[in-house]
Amino acid sequence: MTTNAADNGQSAAADVLRTQAVCMSFGPVMALQGVDMHLRRGEVLGLVGDNGAGKSTLVKILTGLYSPDSGQIYIDGEEVRLRSVQDARRHGIETVFQDLALVDELSVYHNLFLNREHTRGGLLRFLGNKSMRAEARRFLDEIEVDIPSVNVPVAKLSGGQRQAIAVARAIRHGENIKILILDEPLAAMGAKESSVIIDMVRGLIRQRDISVIVIDHNYTHLFELCDRINVVQQGRVTVDRHISDLSLTELIELMVQSYRRQVSQSAGPGAVDSSPAQGSAT
Repeated sequence: MTTNAADNGQSAAADVLRTQAVCMSFGPVMALQGVDMHLRRGEVLGLVGDNGAGKSTLVKILTGLYSPDSGQIYIDGEEVRLRSVQDARRHGIETVFQDLALVDELSVYHNLFLNREHTRGGLLRFLGNKSMRAEARRFLDEIEVDIPSVNVPVAKLSGGQRQAIAVARAIRHGENIKILILDEPLAAMGAKESSVIIDMVRGLIRQRDISVIVIDHNYTHLFELCDRINVVQQGRVTVDRHISDLSLTELIELMVQSYRRQVSQSAGPGAVDSSPAQGSAT
């Protein structure tokens, strides 16, 4: 799709995040080969691609874990260098990875305040459990997370509730949060649990004008949650489509074609086609 100069200028002005020609290699392996991507304010962007396509490398660059070999990253139109996770957070980027990093034995409110606990007293400091419980309850109610009790250990929560607590902690810790990156937020969840996270993300966008990047191998989830889809193939964004201009069948076919090309390139002439079934949505 082509746009004129005025359209490009309007799009750039609305972008909270933009990458331009971002490249990164690991020895002889080119993980990213000039990634151009943008994320608008209040938008949910889905990133899809086969294993090894470059999604994880791109996310680690955006979270400050990796430094790209070349290219530019812009936040609110200003070029930035994300030198660490803390640096990315200072620029308003928070990430919730698939492992969640919750402490199962601790309560919901203790997890929300992990490493940022309230304390009271003089020389001998004590945890301010009462104030943490009250603030945790207020905060979860504010962002519409339905947890019956903040006293329960997170080990006793459902998968959807645990993911909601992980997202809530990222939002609470990121005081100036602009961009939330969710890595496989709905993995191994049923329809009811998935709806908890989908509703939560929509609520956060409505209340706080947060932009979201979602990585998920279940394309059905992305069609429920995202405004736009980017397909990452061989270290590049090869497809950038609004969700209304793309069907689930088309997306699956794009990924099947990508898989076939990779098999053909790696196996050489005469390779047997062993592509996944076209009906798969994972």
